[in-house]
Amino acid sequence: PIVQGSVYGDLRRESASFCADQDMFANAIGGLSVGEPHELMYEMTAEVCGILPKSKPRYLMGVGTPENILECIALGVDMFDCVMPTRNARNGMLFTTEGIINIRNEKWKDDLSPIDAGLGGYVSTFHSKAYLRHLIISKEILGAQIASIHNLTFYLWLVDRAREHILAGDYASWKTETIQTIGRRL
Repeated sequence: PIVQGSVYGDLRRESASFCADQDMFANAIGGLSVGEPHELMYEMTAEVCGILPKSKPRYLMGVGTPENILECIALGVDMFDCVMPTRNARNGMLFTTEGIINIRNEKWKDDLSPIDAGLGGYVSTFHSKAYLRHLIISKEILGAQIASIHNLTFYLWLVDRAREHILAGDYASWKTETIQTIGRRL
């Protein structure tokens, strides 16, 4: 079932209670990635997660910035989906462990360093920023593919690190530091 109710707490609570009563294997939270301010999205997510059973996965539909994912994990969300990693990649925006790169920028033209040496993975460590920039600027489909694979690798890295820090008990401090780092424009 999908919890709805826009940004109205009473409707969200009623919907979340109804969904929780259905005793399904998981619960989804919809309608919170349609342009409302992030703080309001977080407020509604917290409200809903306080009602949905903790023993069932919670899926927040359509939310996908790295910051939103980390904040919503802290609120109790388990799963996400979003076009952002691949859509942004096709347009030359790369998420990295050091910050956000617009690979179209001239500054990357002669940069032979890996896309993200700290990330690991073949695509992110084998291909250089200069090569990827050339592909993106030339509108070669391989550029969009490499950038998409890189961004998806970053997202998997991000949620894997989140899990590690939840288990280690230091998620809150790690989240704050990570959001500051990965949100920088390089």
